[in-house]
Amino acid sequence: MSDNGGEPEATARLQKLFEGHRLTPTQRRIAHCVVRRAADAPFLSSVELAELAGVSQPSVTRFAVALGFDGYPALRRHLREVVPTTAEPGESSYNEYQEAVQAEIDNLRHLASLLADPEPVARAGRLLARSRPLPVLGLRAATAQAAGFAYFARKVHPDVRLLDEGGTLLADRVDAAVRAGASTLLCFALPRHPREVVEALEYARGEGLTVVTVADSTFAPVARHSDLLLPAAVGTGLAFDTACAPMLLGRVLLEAMCDALPDAQARLEEFDAKAAARGLFVE
Repeated sequence: MSDNGGEPEATARLQKLFEGHRLTPTQRRIAHCVVRRAADAPFLSSVELAELAGVSQPSVTRFAVALGFDGYPALRRHLREVVPTTAEPGESSYNEYQEAVQAEIDNLRHLASLLADPEPVARAGRLLARSRPLPVLGLRAATAQAAGFAYFARKVHPDVRLLDEGGTLLADRVDAAVRAGASTLLCFALPRHPREVVEALEYARGEGLTVVTVADSTFAPVARHSDLLLPAAVGTGLAFDTACAPMLLGRVLLEAMCDALPDAQARLEEFDAKAAARGLFVE
């Protein structure tokens, strides 16, 4: 796993390369992999890229053609121009567990670079603070992220509603939030993306809600159903994805929401006083 000081700039150039192209879900998966492995991508064969993205080799070829290249070799030559590197990556000395940890460190570095512009998160914080109630959606792999956000958000926000169950009741719960005055829905969306999450976001926007989404990539299927999408990559080196960056981005959103809530500090102090009186925590 390689990393260099120009990673944020390389990522921006790669994302610009993919903008304006209607990519299939498989092609978005490849694009996400190329962005995540920006330093390595110019040196990967089509077979290696296919393995990393979890797709077939012909899918990589079709991806290159969809971007306007004659084939994958032409795309790889272009990648070497737009993503300059100091040296070709060598063999890693890490074992597979260390590789997974290193991948998450790289994801966190990338998140830090994105937060160099704080305005998207600050805007999201203001939207979340104004919504009364605030519905928070997360299904399947994203349930833990949504539940963690909702747990802490309830300490400062007067009405947080966790939507962590799919099925026919999901639209009913969105309707209930809208009737109660909700203006924004926060969604955590992680792969593999459940169809009902995409449908729920489409429905929520149709009912007038502004959708703020934390997703693994700007190429995620939920992107076109989100008013404000904040990307945080997941690790894919283990049997099950790791989501340190989405979790941390959720905490950053909590901070931004607290900044936008004038009584947040008073609520926290009130909670601490009651917790101490009840002996809630063991010191």
